[in-house]
Amino acid sequence: MSTTLAFRDSPYAHEQTATVVAVDGDGVVVTDSTIFYPHGGGQPGDSGVFVSADGREIAVVDTRKGEAGAVNHHLAADHDLAVGERIIQRLDWSRRHAHMRMHTALHLLAVAIPHGVTGGSIGAERGRLDFDLGDVTLDKAELDARLATLIAADYPVSTEWISDAELDANPALVRTMSVAPPRGVGEIRMVRIGDVDYQPCGGTHVAATAEIGGVRVASIKNRGARNRRVTLVWDDAEGQS
Repeated sequence: MSTTLAFRDSPYAHEQTATVVAVDGDGVVVTDSTIFYPHGGGQPGDSGVFVSADGREIAVVDTRKGEAGAVNHHLAADHDLAVGERIIQRLDWSRRHAHMRMHTALHLLAVAIPHGVTGGSIGAERGRLDFDLGDVTLDKAELDARLATLIAADYPVSTEWISDAELDANPALVRTMSVAPPRGVGEIRMVRIGDVDYQPCGGTHVAATAEIGGVRVASIKNRGARNRRVTLVWDDAEGQS
């Protein structure tokens, strides 16, 4: 049974009520709808709690994609939730919001470095993208200034859908060289940031770029003859690696 992905239309929802539709013996619970983002596209799966009808809080330690469109919530193995039970889903909001901010910041990093993206990952404290740069040289101070300008412009962030055929007709929309946009349902989810970025993405983002806050380039490292790994951290974070 597929799960309605409520986080797509309501990325700021901290909690919602849902119904348990499947349970297995490994602590996995599937609900009819979820605000928990499942791991994918470099963004970690959400964590938080499920609150049962009698008020018990059961930790959700990870969220992953299941079969046939289901979203698997990985709970403490000793839970006793049953099919048909109504629960409250409650996100670890500070972690999710950090992922939203960093994910959007990485989109802007790809604007600041207009080259093919060969990999990436998103975290609550740092994120990184790998670029196919060849012999292009990057300057940390210039990147910091460019990112600050893009963030301060407060571009609106929105989503829309296009057909597989539209994407096929515009292959340059795909920035990631290592991960292809998900296909099979006839439509591709696109994220638009003002007039500076437009690309396929299934993740969660802030509503406008100023909400990202301050970020800085922590490091630029070689990852092969052509690849450079650029890591971002919040501007008040310690450490350079």
